[in-house]
Amino acid sequence: MKLITLSILMILSSCKDDAIQPGPSVEEAYVNGKIYTVNDNQLWAEAMLVKKGVIVAIGTNEEIQQEATSSATTIDLENRMVMPGIHDVHTHPLEAGTRNVHFTLEAVETNPENYASEIRNAVRQNSNSEWVVGAGFETYIFYSEDVRSPLAILNDISTTKAIAILALSGHTVWANSKALALAGIDADSPDPAGGVIMKDENGQPNGLLMDNAGDLLLELAFATFENREDNDYFGLLEYGLPELASNGITSTCDARTFWKRNQHLTWKRVEENNQLTARVNLGLWVYPEEEDASQISTLQSLFSNDPNSLLKINQIKLYSDGITTNTTAAMHDNYLVDIFNHPTNNGLNYISQDRIAQYISALEPIGFDFHMHTIGDRGVTEALNAIEQVGTGSGRHRLTHVEYVSPTDYDRFSQLNVTADAQVAGDYTNPDSWHASDALVNPSLNDNFIPIKSIKNAKARITLSSDWDVSTLNPFVGMQNAVTRAPQELALSDAIKAYTINGAYVMRQEDQVGSLEVGKEADFIVLDQNIIDIQPNRISKTRVLETYLRGKLIYQQ
Repeated sequence: MKLITLSILMILSSCKDDAIQPGPSVEEAYVNGKIYTVNDNQLWAEAMLVKKGVIVAIGTNEEIQQEATSSATTIDLENRMVMPGIHDVHTHPLEAGTRNVHFTLEAVETNPENYASEIRNAVRQNSNSEWVVGAGFETYIFYSEDVRSPLAILNDISTTKAIAILALSGHTVWANSKALALAGIDADSPDPAGGVIMKDENGQPNGLLMDNAGDLLLELAFATFENREDNDYFGLLEYGLPELASNGITSTCDARTFWKRNQHLTWKRVEENNQLTARVNLGLWVYPEEEDASQISTLQSLFSNDPNSLLKINQIKLYSDGITTNTTAAMHDNYLVDIFNHPTNNGLNYISQDRIAQYISALEPIGFDFHMHTIGDRGVTEALNAIEQVGTGSGRHRLTHVEYVSPTDYDRFSQLNVTADAQVAGDYTNPDSWHASDALVNPSLNDNFIPIKSIKNAKARITLSSDWDVSTLNPFVGMQNAVTRAPQELALSDAIKAYTINGAYVMRQEDQVGSLEVGKEADFIVLDQNIIDIQPNRISKTRVLETYLRGKLIYQQ
């Protein structure tokens, strides 16, 4: 066997082609490593043997050397930590990379007036476009009484060019009068399903569209972009997929695939061109305003679950509710402030409990698993109710965000085999930020914000994900936060499982990947430090040196 160091392997990696086929040789022996397998029966190993992209042996250096043939390429891991490839089961790589967004605002401003010059410049640079679309602000910057009308700020920039800007959260759109007019929104417009058209004291739209009201406006805007699908495709290739690989992510779920925009076809185009560098499950979006029978029929027709393909269309993404900062997350109790003056003040539903049950009943038997956005405690309860009402037990459904969960619902996750998918990589999820929403909800609810420990102790399955690009994609930030957020922390071993084998279960591929075991495909990453042996507050500094998919090097620092 010939010995190849990591530095020489860097040269070999530059010769790789696009298709994800087995590694650089027929057989590779990885030796001298600290391999954390996530297999409880053999948690650590020194070496592993990979043949045609599949792990055929794992154990000590001596055992692997005895198993390897004389033609095997030996790769010295130089005592570095190896672990399974990361599963991030809630990302938005296509939306993060798309060229359909003309500009991005920094979300650090507290005064929306300070964005004027940047927005004006974007309008000037896109003079040939009917719409100018941006992203990046925080909705709360408009909540001060000293701030001018959102509509007035944008109208000062242009009343002839439609301007629409998506908030960092993805749950608010800031629009000018031209955009509202093109969408047919005026004082008499009713709120759409799952959304709110914000209005001033005179009953006129004020330029802020909450939740699905904003989504509908953006659908209209993107429909006018002639190169929309190419913009998504090249953005995914040039930014979305490389970012996944550089963060050690070998499997992910696209958490909102807008099939009306043909985003599923963009993913298929990448796969057909042998350019896919991750295992991807698409979550087809349930449009709240669509007629159910027709939408269900369309979703049924899009199901695709080829076991040999890296790309599967086998998940459904729907929102039960909105978000707390918009007071649209569905809560059992009323909010402490009332910004909508609606008959009820405990949030809204994109998709009601009865409609969720209808979709599960129609789509679970086909093979679809449901990925449901639930932030408020009522949203969580209603989603669990729907699963309990019609679920057959064959679904691998999950509730994502789970920021507020009633203690009476903790046991139901395990009882119904529902995965709790949490995001703890964002700063707002750290304990010192838990009470930031005390002015909106009962402060006692914030004592256990995102209660992952309580749900885990109730024997439920936990996954950790990023919701990128809302929060950082770096899984090691998420791991560090997960283990340091007492009283709702996880053990590091559980946090690692949440990013690996538990995610593999959610994606129905735990027999293929998610741990490093004989017979599984060689999806793994090499790290610059051993995250098991360091202080928890150093985990976030971990760097991914290499990422392998099916035994092939797809990223090298």
